[in-house]
Amino acid sequence: MLDKQQKHSQRQQRLKQKVDANIAAATKVQGVLMVISGNGKGKSTAGFGNVCRAVGHGMSAAVVQFIKGTMDCGERNLLEKFGVPFEVMATGFTWETQNRETDTIACQKAWQQAKQWLEDPTIDMVLLDELTYMLSYHYLDVEEVLSALKNRPAMQHVIITGRNAHRKLIEMADTVSTIEPTKHAFEVGVMAQKGLDF
Repeated sequence: MLDKQQKHSQRQQRLKQKVDANIAAATKVQGVLMVISGNGKGKSTAGFGNVCRAVGHGMSAAVVQFIKGTMDCGERNLLEKFGVPFEVMATGFTWETQNRETDTIACQKAWQQAKQWLEDPTIDMVLLDELTYMLSYHYLDVEEVLSALKNRPAMQHVIITGRNAHRKLIEMADTVSTIEPTKHAFEVGVMAQKGLDF
């Protein structure tokens, strides 16, 4: 009869064989399109984490922040020091401006910069933070966005964040993560705080 350690070792060996087989089968090398969506906190944070990882490996990255306003942004404060360029839509949240025309113009300006970066083979990673809202609000044409993503440099990684990711975006993506809320401090009256929420 096997003891606990032997059983554990056998389970781990079977797991290792599966993992090793998956690693051996993963032979493609390409740029990855990642979508991080859902209603939970942490989508932009996860996207910026990937940008930090890329920069830490000496890769080049660029960031477009849709929706975000002119308020202080810890990620931008850090990454600009490492040469990461940012394009910020800078109109704030749509419930603040409540002006579809000016929001659309600001979105189109940010998107024009995004398209340039999506055509640039010297940029290893592009973060399109909160892009999903621009599609939901019809500030951007879905097919135009999909075309730009499809025709980007073969080795360029793109990360898209935001709630309610468009179905076609999810279909095109190589990796999709959904972040769902369990609890959030804001719901019990805790205000957004520097270093944690922005």
